[in-house]
Amino acid sequence: MLEIFELNENNVTDIGKCSGEFVIDSRLVLSLVNGHIHYEVIALPKRTKRYRERDDDYRAYIDDPDRTIFFAYIDGQIAGQIILTKYWNNYAYIQDIAVDVRFRRQGVGKVLMERAKQWARKQNLPGIMLETQDINVAACKFYESCGFKLRGFDTHLYTGIEHVSDEIALYWYYLFEGNT
Repeated sequence: MLEIFELNENNVTDIGKCSGEFVIDSRLVLSLVNGHIHYEVIALPKRTKRYRERDDDYRAYIDDPDRTIFFAYIDGQIAGQIILTKYWNNYAYIQDIAVDVRFRRQGVGKVLMERAKQWARKQNLPGIMLETQDINVAACKFYESCGFKLRGFDTHLYTGIEHVSDEIALYWYYLFEGNT
């Protein structure tokens, strides 16, 4: 049974327990046509990417109206998380969304994304934004399936990270009705 809970003192230790690793086997190649970003997917040699663990103290998110975390549990096991904040530009910003490898393709990400949309609407924000890499094609396709549109990119964002300089940051937006 899938259940969603907001961050509280009892579940704060569940942050980061989902494996956020993903398989890289393709990338998006971008083009700009009449001011709109288009892409095609090209194959790459297969490898797995893992993020380093973060040591942020998320206790400050508890009861903060401008940021929150939602956890997904399946039969009592942590299955996913989504970390949200009200960003400087008045959008909800997804700092992180992760579904543990064991629970992918079971609707966990969709449920977390719907909860993020509910939270952003309750905050009266115009929409949601997030950033991911051009090599995380599965995530890009997931965001697209949730109604997000690719609206920007940055070829320089990751150049300060060792061994990552060829990745392109992609900015995805979900706009609520009337906010185009």
